[in-house]
Amino acid sequence: MDETWVKAYQSTQMIRAEIAREILEQNGIAAVIVNKKDSSYPIFGMCEVHVPAIELPKAQTILMNEDAIKQSE
Repeated sequence: MDETWVKAYQSTQMIRAEIAREILEQNGIAAVIVNKKDSSYPIFGMCEVHVPAIELPKAQTILMNEDAIKQSE
């Protein structure tokens, strides 16, 4: 089965992406972190949290209501 993954969250800080991934997994949504930071200049780029496309609306709702995530933005 081919599953498309899409970005549900992004941050310049890896720890925020880890928090988001953990929150999603605690709510039963598979999530992975895609590190798009520049290896030479780590101030450039983002850490993205990707989820299966079918889970995107649920993931966004969970993250939107999560205080730990809202405070970081």
